[in-house]
Amino acid sequence: MITIRKGGDRGHFDHGWLNTYHTFSFADYHDPEFMGFRTLRVINEDRVKPGVGFGTHGHRDMEIISYVLEGELAHRDSMGTGSVIRPGEVQRMSAGTGVMHSEMNPSKSEPVHFLQIWILPERRGLEPEYEQKSFSAEERRGKLRLVASPDGRDGSVSIHQDVSLYDGFVGDGETLTHSFAAGRYGWLQVTRGEVEVNGQRLAAGDGAAISDETQVAITGREGEILLFDLN
Repeated sequence: MITIRKGGDRGHFDHGWLNTYHTFSFADYHDPEFMGFRTLRVINEDRVKPGVGFGTHGHRDMEIISYVLEGELAHRDSMGTGSVIRPGEVQRMSAGTGVMHSEMNPSKSEPVHFLQIWILPERRGLEPEYEQKSFSAEERRGKLRLVASPDGRDGSVSIHQDVSLYDGFVGDGETLTHSFAAGRYGWLQVTRGEVEVNGQRLAAGDGAAISDETQVAITGREGEILLFDLN
Protein backbone atom coordinates (compact mmCIF):
# COMPACT_ATOMS: atom_id res chain seq x y z
CA MET A 1 0.00 0.00 0.00
CA ILE A 2 1.25 3.44 -0.92
CA THR A 3 -0.33 6.44 0.83
CA ILE A 4 0.46 9.84 -0.66
CA ARG A 5 1.15 12.88 1.53
CA LYS A 6 0.80 15.87 -0.81
CA GLY A 7 3.25 18.69 -0.29
CA GLY A 8 0.48 21.27 -0.26
CA ASP A 9 -1.22 19.51 2.65
CA ARG A 10 1.80 19.85 4.96
CA GLY A 11 1.92 22.28 7.83
CA HIS A 12 3.20 25.62 6.53
CA PHE A 13 4.51 28.73 8.25
CA ASP A 14 6.15 31.80 6.73
CA HIS A 15 8.01 33.63 9.47
CA GLY A 16 9.66 36.09 7.09
CA TRP A 17 13.22 34.91 7.69
CA LEU A 18 12.06 31.26 7.53
CA ASN A 19 9.60 29.63 5.13
CA THR A 20 8.96 26.12 6.42
CA TYR A 21 6.85 23.08 5.57
CA HIS A 22 6.26 20.27 8.08
CA THR A 23 5.45 16.79 6.76
CA PHE A 24 4.68 15.66 10.32
CA SER A 25 3.48 17.46 13.44
CA PHE A 26 6.14 19.87 14.69
CA ALA A 27 6.20 22.91 16.99
CA ASP A 28 2.94 24.85 16.46
CA TYR A 29 1.71 22.45 13.78
CA HIS A 30 -0.24 19.52 15.18
CA ASP A 31 -2.10 16.88 13.17
CA PRO A 32 -2.87 13.66 15.06
CA GLU A 33 -2.93 11.77 11.75
CA PHE A 34 0.64 12.82 10.95
CA MET A 35 2.74 12.39 14.07
CA GLY A 36 5.51 10.60 12.17
CA PHE A 37 5.91 7.30 10.37
CA ARG A 38 7.48 4.37 12.23
CA THR A 39 10.73 5.78 13.72
CA LEU A 40 10.73 8.72 11.28
CA ARG A 41 9.53 11.66 13.34
CA VAL A 42 10.25 14.90 11.41
CA ILE A 43 10.77 16.02 7.82
CA ASN A 44 10.91 19.80 7.68
CA GLU A 45 11.61 21.58 4.40
CA ASP A 46 13.14 24.94 5.28
CA ARG A 47 14.12 28.00 3.28
CA VAL A 48 16.13 30.52 5.30
CA LYS A 49 16.97 34.03 4.15
CA PRO A 50 20.60 35.27 3.97
CA GLY A 51 22.41 36.08 7.20
CA VAL A 52 19.91 34.55 9.62
CA GLY A 53 18.99 31.14 10.98
CA PHE A 54 18.27 29.06 14.04
CA GLY A 55 20.10 30.48 17.04
CA THR A 56 21.62 28.27 19.73
CA HIS A 57 19.07 25.81 21.09
CA GLY A 58 19.06 22.33 22.59
CA HIS A 59 18.04 18.81 21.58
CA ARG A 60 18.30 15.40 23.19
CA ASP A 61 17.53 11.76 22.35
CA MET A 62 17.10 12.28 18.61
CA GLU A 63 19.03 11.38 15.44
CA ILE A 64 19.05 14.58 13.34
CA ILE A 65 19.97 14.61 9.65
CA SER A 66 20.40 17.80 7.64
CA TYR A 67 20.38 17.67 3.84
CA VAL A 68 21.05 20.86 1.85
CA LEU A 69 19.39 21.28 -1.55
CA GLU A 70 20.60 24.80 -2.38
CA GLY A 71 22.93 27.26 -0.67
CA GLU A 72 24.99 26.64 2.46
CA LEU A 73 24.19 25.93 6.11
CA ALA A 74 26.67 26.78 8.87
CA HIS A 75 26.61 24.50 11.92
CA ARG A 76 28.02 25.09 15.42
CA ASP A 77 27.49 22.92 18.49
CA SER A 78 28.49 22.33 22.10
CA MET A 79 30.68 19.37 21.05
CA GLY A 80 33.05 21.90 19.47
CA THR A 81 31.98 21.16 15.91
CA GLY A 82 31.98 23.94 13.34
CA SER A 83 31.17 23.14 9.74
CA VAL A 84 29.41 24.28 6.58
CA ILE A 85 26.99 21.89 4.87
CA ARG A 86 26.60 22.16 1.09
CA PRO A 87 24.48 20.36 -1.54
CA GLY A 88 25.40 16.69 -1.80
CA GLU A 89 26.51 16.54 1.84
CA VAL A 90 24.71 14.71 4.64
CA GLN A 91 25.10 15.81 8.25
CA ARG A 92 24.19 13.50 11.12
CA MET A 93 24.01 14.70 14.70
CA SER A 94 23.09 12.31 17.51
CA ALA A 95 21.71 14.56 20.21
CA GLY A 96 21.83 11.79 22.83
CA THR A 97 22.14 13.10 26.38
CA GLY A 98 21.95 16.68 25.10
CA VAL A 99 23.49 19.04 22.55
CA MET A 100 23.29 22.80 22.10
CA HIS A 101 23.67 23.90 18.48
CA SER A 102 22.89 26.56 15.89
CA GLU A 103 22.19 26.39 12.15
CA MET A 104 22.68 29.63 10.21
CA ASN A 105 22.71 30.79 6.61
CA PRO A 106 26.21 32.30 6.27
CA SER A 107 25.54 33.91 2.89
CA LYS A 108 24.94 37.64 2.63
CA SER A 109 22.96 37.30 -0.59
CA GLU A 110 21.66 33.75 -1.21
CA PRO A 111 18.95 31.79 0.65
CA VAL A 112 19.54 28.24 1.87
CA HIS A 113 17.05 25.46 1.12
CA PHE A 114 17.40 22.27 3.14
CA LEU A 115 15.62 19.36 4.79
CA GLN A 116 15.87 18.65 8.50
CA ILE A 117 15.05 15.05 9.38
CA TRP A 118 14.55 13.59 12.84
CA ILE A 119 14.66 9.86 13.57
CA LEU A 120 13.94 8.34 16.97
CA PRO A 121 17.08 6.60 18.31
CA GLU A 122 17.26 2.94 19.22
CA ARG A 123 17.67 3.92 22.87
CA ARG A 124 17.84 7.00 25.06
CA GLY A 125 20.91 8.42 26.73
CA LEU A 126 23.42 7.92 23.93
CA GLU A 127 26.67 9.87 23.82
CA PRO A 128 26.29 12.91 21.52
CA GLU A 129 28.03 12.53 18.14
CA TYR A 130 28.54 14.44 14.90
CA GLU A 131 29.29 13.21 11.38
CA GLN A 132 29.28 14.75 7.91
CA LYS A 133 29.98 13.17 4.54
CA SER A 134 29.81 14.21 0.88
CA PHE A 135 28.20 12.24 -1.95
CA SER A 136 28.90 13.28 -5.53
CA ALA A 137 26.18 13.83 -8.13
CA GLU A 138 27.62 10.91 -10.10
CA GLU A 139 27.10 8.58 -7.13
CA ARG A 140 23.44 9.52 -6.94
CA ARG A 141 22.48 9.81 -10.61
CA GLY A 142 20.51 6.85 -11.93
CA LYS A 143 20.84 4.86 -8.71
CA LEU A 144 19.83 4.78 -5.07
CA ARG A 145 22.93 5.79 -3.12
CA LEU A 146 22.96 4.74 0.53
CA VAL A 147 23.74 7.87 2.56
CA ALA A 148 22.78 6.83 6.11
CA SER A 149 22.57 3.42 7.79
CA PRO A 150 22.87 1.79 11.23
CA ASP A 151 26.32 0.35 10.44
CA GLY A 152 27.79 3.06 8.21
CA ARG A 153 28.17 0.62 5.33
CA ASP A 154 29.21 1.69 1.85
CA GLY A 155 30.58 4.95 3.20
CA SER A 156 27.26 6.20 4.58
CA VAL A 157 26.89 8.17 7.80
CA SER A 158 25.95 6.06 10.84
CA ILE A 159 22.68 6.49 12.70
CA HIS A 160 21.55 4.85 15.92
CA GLN A 161 18.43 3.25 14.47
CA ASP A 162 17.56 0.45 12.05
CA VAL A 163 16.91 2.83 9.15
CA SER A 164 18.62 2.93 5.77
CA LEU A 165 18.35 6.21 3.87
CA TYR A 166 18.95 6.38 0.12
CA ASP A 167 19.35 9.40 -2.14
CA GLY A 168 18.78 9.14 -5.88
CA PHE A 169 18.30 11.23 -9.01
CA VAL A 170 16.06 9.64 -11.61
CA GLY A 171 16.29 11.01 -15.13
CA ASP A 172 13.35 11.33 -17.48
CA GLY A 173 12.12 7.82 -18.27
CA GLU A 174 14.63 6.08 -15.98
CA THR A 175 13.37 3.58 -13.41
CA LEU A 176 14.97 2.64 -10.09
CA THR A 177 13.74 -0.25 -7.97
CA HIS A 178 14.04 -1.00 -4.27
CA SER A 179 13.01 -4.22 -2.54
CA PHE A 180 11.75 -4.34 1.04
CA ALA A 181 12.42 -7.29 3.30
CA ALA A 182 9.46 -8.84 5.12
CA GLY A 183 8.17 -6.56 7.85
CA ARG A 184 9.93 -3.45 6.51
CA TYR A 185 8.32 -0.14 5.62
CA GLY A 186 9.28 2.82 3.48
CA TRP A 187 8.88 6.55 3.23
CA LEU A 188 9.70 8.32 -0.02
CA GLN A 189 10.18 12.09 -0.12
CA VAL A 190 10.49 13.95 -3.42
CA THR A 191 13.01 16.78 -3.14
CA ARG A 192 13.04 17.99 -6.76
CA GLY A 193 11.16 17.39 -9.99
CA GLU A 194 8.62 14.59 -10.36
CA VAL A 195 8.58 10.80 -10.09
CA GLU A 196 6.09 7.97 -10.33
CA VAL A 197 6.10 5.37 -7.56
CA ASN A 198 4.41 2.14 -8.61
CA GLY A 199 2.44 4.24 -11.08
CA GLN A 200 1.46 7.04 -8.70
CA ARG A 201 2.82 10.47 -9.55
CA LEU A 202 4.54 12.63 -6.94
CA ALA A 203 6.02 16.11 -7.27
CA ALA A 204 8.58 18.03 -5.23
CA GLY A 205 7.39 18.29 -1.61
CA ASP A 206 5.21 15.20 -1.82
CA GLY A 207 5.85 12.15 0.34
CA ALA A 208 4.59 8.58 0.34
CA ALA A 209 4.19 6.03 3.13
CA ILE A 210 4.96 2.52 1.88
CA SER A 211 3.69 -0.59 3.65
CA ASP A 212 3.03 -4.21 2.65
CA GLU A 213 5.03 -3.74 -0.56
CA THR A 214 7.84 -6.09 -1.53
CA GLN A 215 9.22 -3.67 -4.12
CA VAL A 216 8.78 -0.15 -5.42
CA ALA A 217 9.56 1.05 -8.94
CA ILE A 218 10.50 4.75 -9.09
CA THR A 219 10.24 6.23 -12.58
CA GLY A 220 11.73 9.66 -13.04
CA ARG A 221 10.68 12.89 -14.61
CA GLU A 222 14.00 14.52 -13.74
CA GLY A 223 13.25 13.86 -10.06
CA GLU A 224 15.37 13.55 -6.93
CA ILE A 225 14.17 11.50 -3.99
CA LEU A 226 15.06 10.40 -0.50
CA LEU A 227 13.94 6.86 0.34
CA PHE A 228 13.80 5.59 3.93
CA ASP A 229 13.79 1.81 4.55
CA LEU A 230 12.38 1.47 8.08
CA ASN A 231 11.71 -1.26 10.62
